[in-house]
Amino acid sequence: MMQVKNAERIARTCIRHPRGENIPMKALYNDGSVAELPQDEVTHVIRHSAAHIMAQAIKRLYPEADFAYGPATDNGFYYDVDLPEGVKISEDDFPAIEAEMKKIVKENLKFSVYEKPRAEAIALMEERGEKYKVEHIGDLDDDARITFYQQGDYIDMCVGPHICYTKALKAFKLTGVSGAYWKGDKDNKMLTRINGIAFRTQEELDAHLKLMEEAERRDHRRIGKEMNLFMLADEGPGFPFFLPKGMALKNALIDYWRDIHYRDGYVEVSTPMIMNRKLWETSGHWDHYKNNMYSTVIDDEIYCIKPMNCPGGVMVYRAQPHSYKELPMRVGELGLVHRHELKGALHGLFRVRCFTQDDAHIFMRRDQIEEEIMGVVHLINEVYQKFGFKYFIELSTRPEDSMGSDEDWEAATQGLKGALDKLGLPYTVNEGDGAFYGPKIDFHLEDSIGRTWQCGTIQLDFQMPLNFGLEYVDENGEKQRPIMIHRVCFGSIERFIGILTEHFAGKFPVWLAPTQVKVLLVSEKSEAWGQEVYEALKAAKVRVEFDNRNEKIGYKIRQAQLVDRVPYMVIIGEKEAEDKTVSLRYRDTTATEVMTLDDFIAKVVTETRERA
Repeated sequence: MMQVKNAERIARTCIRHPRGENIPMKALYNDGSVAELPQDEVTHVIRHSAAHIMAQAIKRLYPEADFAYGPATDNGFYYDVDLPEGVKISEDDFPAIEAEMKKIVKENLKFSVYEKPRAEAIALMEERGEKYKVEHIGDLDDDARITFYQQGDYIDMCVGPHICYTKALKAFKLTGVSGAYWKGDKDNKMLTRINGIAFRTQEELDAHLKLMEEAERRDHRRIGKEMNLFMLADEGPGFPFFLPKGMALKNALIDYWRDIHYRDGYVEVSTPMIMNRKLWETSGHWDHYKNNMYSTVIDDEIYCIKPMNCPGGVMVYRAQPHSYKELPMRVGELGLVHRHELKGALHGLFRVRCFTQDDAHIFMRRDQIEEEIMGVVHLINEVYQKFGFKYFIELSTRPEDSMGSDEDWEAATQGLKGALDKLGLPYTVNEGDGAFYGPKIDFHLEDSIGRTWQCGTIQLDFQMPLNFGLEYVDENGEKQRPIMIHRVCFGSIERFIGILTEHFAGKFPVWLAPTQVKVLLVSEKSEAWGQEVYEALKAAKVRVEFDNRNEKIGYKIRQAQLVDRVPYMVIIGEKEAEDKTVSLRYRDTTATEVMTLDDFIAKVVTETRERA
């Protein structure tokens, strides 16, 4: 598992699995005492142990396999394996590996723990041919003592704890295989990463697998292709192409963003995509982020393609003098930013190399901090409620790689805490995960099938105003330095569209739907009225399509409903043409409703305007 302990002994040696389904699991401590464990820790221990059992099974099937990292994760577990030359593991091999794991479980091997000093640990791993673990031990301090866990003939470096016996692993499944560089470094060897999932009971595993099936059905890449929203091309990996329908969706989202920001006193700016390296040195991004930045040479100087909008927003503020009466200044920007991501990490719209960030920067006095943060929280809450998202809040504090004084960091952190406390919002503290220039509040939203996504963020920054020498004149005519908030609602508009696509399974609400109405012609005899309906809807700025193909009406309905996922289908036959009416069919029902064209147009226009 490539985890280590120093001279300090581990507190727990193993986790006892209960005999009954409703009895909590318990930890057995070194002193012989026993204590119940919370469910999340139980799940982590089970997955931790499953990784060891999987590695043992692979070692039995592939004796020359060499093991690197193999942790439990929030989503399951994995092990990175160096396989003999010419040997590959694919999902076709999973049944054999799972069968061997079941044999190990049935053998009911005990997890034993012991500790060795550094030199003895290296000798043990060398003897067993574990070159990756030998390398890792070599990186440790000379006085380090390394903990090992053993079940049967399998020995692994690990901090533990584990289940006491392999028989306690009740429910598991291997889920995928991919490549992973040793130590995450692309200059190192590519290893095979085998992923799996494990739960306390088979019922929990079955529920998870059902959720994964639903997630697969909602995959935004598949739905995006079916609905012609966006495309990805080998000529631009990580650089998405938005197609006409995708742009309609994106623009509807942007229109909503502009409306609520104008209402709340924001102004909008646009700043250059390419700016001189010196700007990014001043902002601190060059020192802390340069490996993720694209650059070019212009006039014999290095220029950077912006990975963030904030330095441009700072320059807008700095361009003219400001009075305390102008503050707070709320400045928004829908800026296209570029960040270098490893090719293997790219994933649809969720992980890309360029995206539109719905940034805003608020410049304010110290006495306005809490009020402005509360205003941003209210705005983000409104946005997430609009789409039906629940969310939880996380406060991230100062990281090791940071800039600025202890006093400023303390003031910034207390400002965020104070605002959350005044709002009465529960939050968890994520120590050391703030931005390099300030602490932050992150919003983790929950979608319709229970998955969480980190989108909105509020970052309080004392450093950038200092670095750029920002000023305002106070009521006494004295120059003061403003405080700055960085914040986003959607985060990345592209990623948010991916999340919305999966949240709604492509069935967007009327105001957001790329195609709001599809006029479906039954036969050529009613085409004149169908055309008139189409033109009237188009004149009312409804996003409408006219399907007058020579196909059966049942086929047209199925495509509009199941593939295009159009909210409203208007069916035009001879009777509708004669009565000058429309037969309205809704996306999720087989029933139809007859109404006048004017009433239908009013209905769609109202729902769009009110963003119902």
